[in-house]
Amino acid sequence: MKKITGVGAVACAMLFASGASFADGMAADHAGEIMVRARAVQINFNNSTNTPALAGVGAANKTIPEVDLSYFFTSHIAAELILTYPQKITVNPNVGSLKALPPTLTVQYHFAPDSQSFRPYVGAGVNYTRFSSYSLGGGALSGSNNSTGFALQAGFDVPITDKMTFNLDLKKLTMRTDITAAGVPVGTLKLDPYLVGVGLGWKF
Repeated sequence: MKKITGVGAVACAMLFASGASFADGMAADHAGEIMVRARAVQINFNNSTNTPALAGVGAANKTIPEVDLSYFFTSHIAAELILTYPQKITVNPNVGSLKALPPTLTVQYHFAPDSQSFRPYVGAGVNYTRFSSYSLGGGALSGSNNSTGFALQAGFDVPITDKMTFNLDLKKLTMRTDITAAGVPVGTLKLDPYLVGVGLGWKF
């Protein structure tokens, strides 16, 4: 209720200041704008494997910080680059850990760029994950590749002011690494996470 009241107050102030209608109270998303979002992201790994040797092995869920940059080509079409720093991922049960850096690029369609209250979007693109710092099986296991896969996305922005929005974002990524023992392939660990992000966005 406080958020709704705050949005209404800002819109009314702009109405009296500019003589605009309420529909023009919150600035729409326009071509050429850049949006920067900061989110807290919960990563839920959908662990699976292609070999019995890795049965029951998987990454532990975790929460990470994330920053993304979006550029609006039109009011409806935008590209988003999702960035973070290399994240340490615990591999259970008591297998060890590794680090993953997963920059992701999506192209989005925004359904209601001029809505005063709810601006949903969907997106699709590519995820590239660089794996490093393998510490698995007491050093007996390692990894042999990075990962390129798809990214699917859905979310929405709620305008707070002309320049600030509240954001909820959902993603599904393909993220996999091959596990080796003494250079011999053991199997593929399929992490394929779902990501739930909540945060704020700023337009420039």
